[in-house]
Amino acid sequence: MSHAPVPYEPFELRGEALREAVLAYAANPLYTDNQEWENSDNPYRRQLRPQVLPHLDFDRVAPRDRILEYSSLAAQRLLTSIYEADLVFFPKGGLGGQGEDFRRYYSPGNRARGELIRPALERFAFGFLEQEVEVSGDWTTEGLLTYLEGLDVLAQAEPSPAEKAIRDSTDPQRAARKWLIQFAPDFLSEASPMARNVLGYYGPEQSEWFKILIDEYGYGVHDTKHSTLFEATLESVGLGSDVHRYWQYYLVSSLALNNYFHYLGKNHEHFFRYIGALYYTESVLVDFCRRADSLLTDVFDGSVDTRYFTEHVHIDQHHGRMALEKLVKPLIARHGEQIIPEIVRGIEEFRLLSDIADEDFATQIAWMDDADRYAKLHDPVYAAIVEGRIDPPLANVFEPRGELSNTHSHEGDELCHIVSGTMRFVSGFNSYRILEAGEGTVIQRNRLHGAIIESEECAYQIYSVGDYRACLS
Repeated sequence: MSHAPVPYEPFELRGEALREAVLAYAANPLYTDNQEWENSDNPYRRQLRPQVLPHLDFDRVAPRDRILEYSSLAAQRLLTSIYEADLVFFPKGGLGGQGEDFRRYYSPGNRARGELIRPALERFAFGFLEQEVEVSGDWTTEGLLTYLEGLDVLAQAEPSPAEKAIRDSTDPQRAARKWLIQFAPDFLSEASPMARNVLGYYGPEQSEWFKILIDEYGYGVHDTKHSTLFEATLESVGLGSDVHRYWQYYLVSSLALNNYFHYLGKNHEHFFRYIGALYYTESVLVDFCRRADSLLTDVFDGSVDTRYFTEHVHIDQHHGRMALEKLVKPLIARHGEQIIPEIVRGIEEFRLLSDIADEDFATQIAWMDDADRYAKLHDPVYAAIVEGRIDPPLANVFEPRGELSNTHSHEGDELCHIVSGTMRFVSGFNSYRILEAGEGTVIQRNRLHGAIIESEECAYQIYSVGDYRACLS
């Protein structure tokens, strides 16, 4: 007796099933809010603010103009935790009393729940790239090489918006430390996403890619491993180098850049996109690292260890050539010109994400630097509310001493008004303002912030004003 074949349908949780699965994943005690700003040598703790997740909708594609909103930050934090369950992390000081956290993070239940929600979260977080990046036409090898030449990846480029923001900041050292923190999710486990693509069986190109991978790992010499060099950079400017110590200070775009390579590496149907992104990033890092070396040396008056960046100036010239000559061209020869659009897409998607990250960081630094101006805006905006010229939604909050609001953001501008008590309002790493009764500040939309109560108790109000400028007319 013959049976009709069961139709194949791609699997992806949707609707209420997705929401419940996200909440089940985030119920792991590792993911609850922290009582401290930093995670001290515990790579398993990742604050996901599970109490907010029931109110977020991940069953959609976040459009380009909304990818810096809190829902995207929540999705990127979730994805980072899910992807990294494939990697091995141990505390610098040894497992010690963290054995239960270790078991909870790597448990079959945690990993299975993560994999269940990963496809939907990837669609939500990275689906906009399909809409924003168009690769059309009939591509040939000659056309690809002309396109790559036009990118001029080895040319000296202008400083990025992020680099300009550091040099122009009212506190360049604070801004530079914030910048280094953004690289930590990638650089401390450097090349881990790449390792996903050197397993299996696909010919000489596999061995060539492995050469790039072992370069990143210092050819087995721990002191020259690239992540070891980055630890030295962090420590030379007074930062900790343990994994995710600064979890609460990662911007959504920084997590997205790191997660993008995990996304491509985890989903092998995107193998050729990864090849394109690999070629581009290895090539442009040469000039970027030259600029980074100069920038950090200037900002820290020569006291910073920049070997991580100077090493990449040398090695990535080699890696860029290897990626083109030993990976891109041979793969096209083997698999045909059908793979070229995917290679180009990988380049263009990574370029777009890099531009977004630069602008996001520059905006965050401006928000930190402008703390006085945003605090002064409190009085006229609050006056508009008291006088009845505007009637925004209001949340009344009462919290005890030491209550920490883990970092988050809002979709529109907010006004924080202190009714009684004292709050330390934090707008970034080493960036805060003390707010007393009758004071407050405007919170810019999509800007990462948090707060901690420094009096026995504090009553405050959060007004969702939308666009604060409309309150001033």
